[in-house]
Amino acid sequence: MPDIKFVIFDMDLVLYDYDHQIRLKLLEDLTGRPAAEIDQSVWGGPHENAAEAGNPATSEAYLKQFARLLEYPIDFETWADVRRQMMRARPDVLSLVRNLKRAADVALLTNNGMLLKEALPVCAPETVEIFGEKAHVSAEFGVRKPDPLIYERVCSRYGYRPEESAFVDDREENVEGALSAGLTGHLYETAEGLETFLRAYRLI
Repeated sequence: MPDIKFVIFDMDLVLYDYDHQIRLKLLEDLTGRPAAEIDQSVWGGPHENAAEAGNPATSEAYLKQFARLLEYPIDFETWADVRRQMMRARPDVLSLVRNLKRAADVALLTNNGMLLKEALPVCAPETVEIFGEKAHVSAEFGVRKPDPLIYERVCSRYGYRPEESAFVDDREENVEGALSAGLTGHLYETAEGLETFLRAYRLI
């Protein structure tokens, strides 16, 4: 069993509940456009995946692109508040991560563009509290999960070898990507399952 020193966590549907339908309803109310039309315009094409891989490379450029696809002017505060309202913290999981910090280093890695990085203090303040400067979006690394390269880059940034690192995500393909890079992986399903995983590696 490897000696795990570094654990990387996904955010949505691991640390937080995440409801895309709430976001669509809020944007529908804001713009007057049908939710299905917004979903197709903003998330139906290649733009979001490209942003998650770092294109556009700044939060300002991402917000401009988002407004263009939304066909409605939107500022940072409104965007961040919509993101906040579609999320709800999972206290039991966050408590596990806080306890884990006594035994290992931790980081956050979510597939998102640079605007979410700027908005974390508004929509996910617990991530700032727990992870600090190690709260990351994929756009910072120029590649998105499940490409094995992103896990290698996160580990390298903090001086850990993949074999002494672990990754937790709710998507099987993302966990498989981490395994391909040499990390230990856990497919998140419940807080109890995560606790069992962490105890098995003597992390809590």
